[in-house]
Amino acid sequence: MQIIDLTSEDEQAIQQTAQLLYESFREHHPAAWPTPGDAVQEVRESFAADRISRIAVDDDGSVIGWIGGQPQYGGNVWELHPLVVSEAARGRGVGRALVNDLEAQLRARGGSTLWLGTDDENNQTSLAGADLYPNVWEHIRNIRNLNHHPYEFYQRLGFVIVGVLPDANGPGKPDIFMAKRISR
Repeated sequence: MQIIDLTSEDEQAIQQTAQLLYESFREHHPAAWPTPGDAVQEVRESFAADRISRIAVDDDGSVIGWIGGQPQYGGNVWELHPLVVSEAARGRGVGRALVNDLEAQLRARGGSTLWLGTDDENNQTSLAGADLYPNVWEHIRNIRNLNHHPYEFYQRLGFVIVGVLPDANGPGKPDIFMAKRISR
């Protein structure tokens, strides 16, 4: 496996990346990219001049993962968006390698913090289905992973929960905000 830039000239990689995005989110987050065309549009938006778009490719050149970064706060803070790994490649360190690579890219650009939002629209954590007001931090402190929510993956990579937006995706469907310091 190697990690390379996804470029606007590589139409085959664009289509593979879009298909990976669409298929990976279709079951649990169908509203994210409801059609393959929406996924292609998301990939094409990642080519904006100030963004980072990197793919993991296997030995035959097939796309097995994608990560993107978007600058905020004058480039001091970057949003990780999106991260996707093919189902067949999960559990092999591809996601970890993509995040580590993105962090290196951001440090080279002077970034100091990396953050992400990880929605819970499917009752995967103890935050879903709950009225998080008025004690949001108590709910965060007692969070439990009920069904393979990715927040624990990000915790293993050094991210911490820095907040929650209750009802972000509808009643009882919060967005969990995570961040980590990436500067040395």
